[in-house]
Parts: sequence; structure tokens; C-alpha cells
Amino acid sequence: MAGHRQSKKRRYVTWAVVGAAVAAGAGIAAQTSMAATAWPAQKTFTGRAFDTCTAPSQSTMKAWHTGFYGAAAVYVGGRNRGCAQPNLTSSWVKYVSGLGWKLIPLYVGAQPPCQSGSNPEKLTASTAASLGATDAADAVAKASALGMKAGSAIYLDMEAYDSTNTSCNNAVLTYVRAFDKGLHAKTYRAGYYGFTSSSAKAIATASDKTDLPGNLWYALWDKENTTTTDWPWGATQFTDHSRAHQYMVNSKEAHGGVTLTVDRDAWDAPVAVTG
Repeated sequence: MAGHRQSKKRRYVTWAVVGAAVAAGAGIAAQTSMAATAWPAQKTFTGRAFDTCTAPSQSTMKAWHTGFYGAAAVYVGGRNRGCAQPNLTSSWVKYVSGLGWKLIPLYVGAQPPCQSGSNPEKLTASTAASLGATDAADAVAKASALGMKAGSAIYLDMEAYDSTNTSCNNAVLTYVRAFDKGLHAKTYRAGYYGFTSSSAKAIATASDKTDLPGNLWYALWDKENTTTTDWPWGATQFTDHSRAHQYMVNSKEAHGGVTLTVDRDAWDAPVAVTG
């Protein structure tokens, strides 16, 4: 997310390096290996959402609950999470959920070995599977401690990288599969945030969909509040409330008399189960 895990400048540089070209591709809906257990009902939200680096205060969330936005993404964990979260507690989750907000848990896990810049946690081909499993366990523990229950979707944040680098891309897919299997084992749904030019494209165009996320949150900063008209891949992919679109970044705006700088999202996908 812009300015959240990386500096704003480096985010734009990274995105420019991998290229902004969008390749259309046909495919089928992502397949997963969810265990044959009794899954809690999925909670979905359709409408505008926002994400910002640090979860806002309770008073800000109350002021912003004007009807323009209905959901907010929050960074629940990950060694690469870029901001402190002094407000993000179980009582905060309970309070803002009581106001009517839907919450989108985001986990900034290990990043690709070919990604530019340095991160506290980077995966390699040899560590991808073990890191994916470990990070999934941590993501579930962090979300659960905040009151985000089984059945919630947790979105793995994978920043831009050179997805044409085959060895790097294969390592990323190994990590993502392990992460998703770890979520499913605890009856949490798998979501994924990435760029249409690279990290999201890698998921959407993978020939083997086994254990890849069933919900795709794609970054395409075209300022179009839609999850359909600019969807760059096969029309049959990620249907039935499984898409989200980050369409604008660094939007300074005021609601209820309080100003924040946020990224805007068009949402039609699962959210956290709270309450």
C-alpha cells in the first residue's frame, strides 16, 4: 500500500521498475484446498473502503462513519508492517464494529527475494514454505487476538516485484500457498493484495491455482471506483464477491470534520467476522 510498508518514493520506483502494463488473461476461479470442516459463514462487504498506515483513533472512526466509506483495512501484523498501531486493540475492533464499520485485516508478510530495497523479512526458495506456514500462524494469532474470528478473510500484502523472474516468482507462489494452507487449517479465508503489473498478476495468471487465494485485492491506480470494468483478467476469475480494487492513493479528504490521508478502495469481497 502506498507509503504504508515502503516509503512513498520507493513504492513508486518499485512499481515503475516492474512496469505498469496490464496483461489480460483467461482463467478459472482460484481453487483452494480448504479442509472439509464446518466453515463459519462468510461476511462480505460491497462498497467503498479505505486503508491507511496507522489505524485511526476511535473518535476519528466515529467522525468518518458518514456513509461514504463502509469498511477500513487495518494492518494486523507481519514483520514488514511499516507503522506502529497504538489504536489497534481488541477494544478498538469491538468499538468500531459496533459503529457499523466492516474491517479488512491485512498482513505484511515476507517479501520476494528479487524485490528492490531491504525488508526485515525476505523469503528465499529454500525458506518460502516454512516462512509461509509460520507467518500464517502469526497472522491468525494476531487477528484472533483482535477479535477477528474464524471465517474472517486475512489479506496477505505482497508488494511489487519482477514476476517475470521465474525463480523469484516460483518462490513467491510457494510462500503464498503455504500461507494460505495455514489460514485454511484454522478456518480463516485467504485474501491477497498485489499489483496488476506484478504481484497480483502472478496470482491471477498462475496456471496452477492450487492453494492460491480465493480473494484478490488489486492495486491499479486509475481512479476508477469499480471491481469490474477495469478488471484485467478473465471474467470468470474471482467472481461471487471475491474482488477488491485499490484505485486511488494518498487522497487527503475530510469526513465528519476530520481530515486523513488514505488510499481508496472499491470493495466486493470478504471482510473480518467480528462481534
